[in-house]
Amino acid sequence: MLTDRLPAFVSTHYECHEWRHASAILSQDFPSEWADLIDMLSGFRLNKSWITVGGGNKSRLAAHVDAFLTARGWAEKQFQTAFEVDGQRLDSPTHKVDCFKNRVALEVEWNNKDPFFDRDLNNFRLLFDLRAVSVGVILTRADELQDIFNDLGRGSSYGNSTTHMSKLLPRIEGGGGAGCPLLVFGIRKSLFVEDEA
Repeated sequence: MLTDRLPAFVSTHYECHEWRHASAILSQDFPSEWADLIDMLSGFRLNKSWITVGGGNKSRLAAHVDAFLTARGWAEKQFQTAFEVDGQRLDSPTHKVDCFKNRVALEVEWNNKDPFFDRDLNNFRLLFDLRAVSVGVILTRADELQDIFNDLGRGSSYGNSTTHMSKLLPRIEGGGGAGCPLLVFGIRKSLFVEDEA
């Protein structure tokens, strides 16, 4: 079970879900990537400045995760896929995966529009069917963080139509990831820390 494989810190400070034995596959077949994810989650803190200071194209939270994993050999990845029909090749490249290493794909969905979850799950499904990805991982926010956003006067920037756990779980339960093993972590309020802007 997932809770048996996670350190107490991770299971306490994240809302954690899995499908199709994702944690067993990761911990046994991809121990290095599993260790990277556990280390990233264990060291992560949600800085106040990441919420109160506006971001650009990429949130400061996503940039932090990227930097941590890049230092361990992960990289953004777009797969060059194609179909062939009667000898005619039709290129159909995938959406980029935020962080990829050795058949493990991670997407960070902090504050995008919630249809981004559909894109991520469809991408995981396709790449799993093509044997390019063995496990998909999504890091998002637990619903309870809305209390912090509201207290900081930023509630409208993190609205109901943006990416958070309540928007993700029904998509997965409805089969959005198809056969791809999935592991999902939602950042809880207990990870919030005050910092300098």
